[in-house]
Amino acid sequence: MSNNKPFALLVVPDDEPPVLSGTPYEDRARALAENVEWHFDRPLDNDETVARMQNAEAVINIRSSVQFTREVLAACPALKILSVWGTGVDHVDLTAAEELGITVSNTPAYGAPYVSEHALTLALAVSRQIVINDQHIRSGGWTRGFINELYGKTLGVVGTGAIGRRMIQLGKGIGMRVVAWTVHPSPERAAEYDVEFLSLDDLLRQSDVVSLHVALTEITRGLIGRAQFDLMKDTAILVNTSRGLAVDEDALIDALENGRIAGAALDVFQAEPLAPGHRLTQLENVVLSPHAGGMAYNGTMRGLEMSVENLESFAAGSPIYVVAQGSRR
Repeated sequence: MSNNKPFALLVVPDDEPPVLSGTPYEDRARALAENVEWHFDRPLDNDETVARMQNAEAVINIRSSVQFTREVLAACPALKILSVWGTGVDHVDLTAAEELGITVSNTPAYGAPYVSEHALTLALAVSRQIVINDQHIRSGGWTRGFINELYGKTLGVVGTGAIGRRMIQLGKGIGMRVVAWTVHPSPERAAEYDVEFLSLDDLLRQSDVVSLHVALTEITRGLIGRAQFDLMKDTAILVNTSRGLAVDEDALIDALENGRIAGAALDVFQAEPLAPGHRLTQLENVVLSPHAGGMAYNGTMRGLEMSVENLESFAAGSPIYVVAQGSRR
């Protein structure tokens, strides 16, 4: 191959809105391939995804809304490496990737300080009624009522990956009692994380704030539904900065409308972007943000760098951050 570039074709199928384009890491990515195709909109369906990447040897995936199903991957016979910007890979069929010989790498943990900070900010925004009071002042009001503090309250952290562990530290930092749930608790992990593990039911019963930090798996899909809301305090707040499908959205809306829980703070949704006029946008006891928890500048730059490092390390024969080990080289 001329210029000794490791890949014949690199495709970025979904840089919309652009985050990788225009950074120093774009130049590093382009330097890896003889040809580069960069798309600044998202494919409308799987057929369009295939059309964009069917000849690619390397792909950098920016948006988790793009699905890499078995059918999509099977239609890409040249694909060697798929680099996912982000920790979550629930939109990639990892089993199919391995069977087809495709290596998949992600960018783990880069966003832990930023997503956890965002989760705490959202919890405070609801408990301190920041948005409601801001809107009240802008409309000419100045009525002050009691607001709720988090100091001395119980924070339930659901999921103890890098983000969840950082959330444990933040909760303790503002004087909260912190308990946690994980799929695989152990005394050793409890000691390492300095946290008390509870069953999910007990965590929900005891917590004033429930903060979700789970990857989307068969276990965590729909993890919080009607039965779980029925266990929560009617003064509790649900915070979700993980995956929208971890929560039954209809059950959440019913719980919010009926006063089953006091409020919610959401950075992720079942379908993104959130549709105009969605029922969640009509509720005063909800604070919304546009899947922005990991979008702190420094964190974003590090994650983008890692997404390119995945290709560089693969080309050097030593893949990193591998979540599916392929055989194509």
